Amino acid sequence: MTNHPMTNVFKALTVAGSDSGGGAGIQADLKTFQELGVYGMSALTAVTAQNTLGVQGVYPLEAEAVAAQLDSIGADLTPDAVKTGMLFSSGLIRTVAQKFRQYGWTKLVIDPVMVAKGGSPLLQQEAVQALIADLLPLSLAITPNIPEAEILTGMKISGMADREAAARLVHAMGPRYVVLKGGHDEEGALVTDLLYDGEKFIYLQSPRIATRHTHGTGCTFSAALTAGLAQGQWVPEAVHTAKAFIQAAIEDGINIGAGNGPTNHFAYQNRLRGQR
Repeated sequence: MTNHPMTNVFKALTVAGSDSGGGAGIQADLKTFQELGVYGMSALTAVTAQNTLGVQGVYPLEAEAVAAQLDSIGADLTPDAVKTGMLFSSGLIRTVAQKFRQYGWTKLVIDPVMVAKGGSPLLQQEAVQALIADLLPLSLAITPNIPEAEILTGMKISGMADREAAARLVHAMGPRYVVLKGGHDEEGALVTDLLYDGEKFIYLQSPRIATRHTHGTGCTFSAALTAGLAQGQWVPEAVHTAKAFIQAAIEDGINIGAGNGPTNHFAYQNRLRGQR
C-alpha cells in the first residue's frame, strides 16, 4: 500500500492549561482542531486537577518550560493560527507575548480564561494588567464572556448597550476583533454574541439550551475560531463556523459527570454526516 503525503495540512497551536477531565483546556482545543480538520499542537502552561464538580488543584509550569515548548514549535512546526487559554500569571503572559513577537505569529486568538465554571480563579489578579498591556495588542481576536469583559473593562455589564460599550473598550486595548459572548446573560430564549471590528457590530443569535453541561464552551469556541483562521477563513466567517460548532456541541450533549459536564465535540461533524 502506497502512502501518499497529505497536502495543505493546516496547523493550529494552543497555549493553555491541561484539564484532567477532558472538557476544557488543551484537551478541548485539540479535539476541536481535529474535528475541524486542523493538525493540533500544544504548549502547556499549567496542569489542573479537575472534573465536572470543580477544580481541585492548579499547578502552573515555569515560564522557561513554556518558552521551551514555543521554541520547539517555532523552530520546526510554524502554526497557521494560535490561540491562548489559561495563562495564569503575569510572568507567563509576558513570556508568551515575547515568543509570539519573536516568531511573528499574528493570527492570534485570545480566550481570556479567568474563572472556571465552578467559580475557581484561573488567572491571578495582577495578570489581568499584563494580559491587557502585553498580549491584547498582538491579537487578531479576543473572545471574552460577559464576566471576563467586566474584569477587562472594570464596568458592570447589564443589557445590550453595556455590551456594545464594553466591546468598544476592549477593542481599544488592541485586538482587531472582539467577540463578546452572551451566554451568561440568562434572559430570553436566544443567546446573542457580538462581533465588533472597530466600526460595526454583527449580532449572532442561537437558541438557549437548558443544560448544565457547558464545561469548556469558551475553550471550544475559541479553538473552533482558531481552526477556521488556520484554514484561511477570515474572522467573521470563522466566527460563524465556531458558533455552529459550539451550538451543536451543547445541543447534542453527552451528559457525563455529576456537575458541569463537557460539551460534545463529536456533534458538529456527526451532524454534517447526518448522524445525531
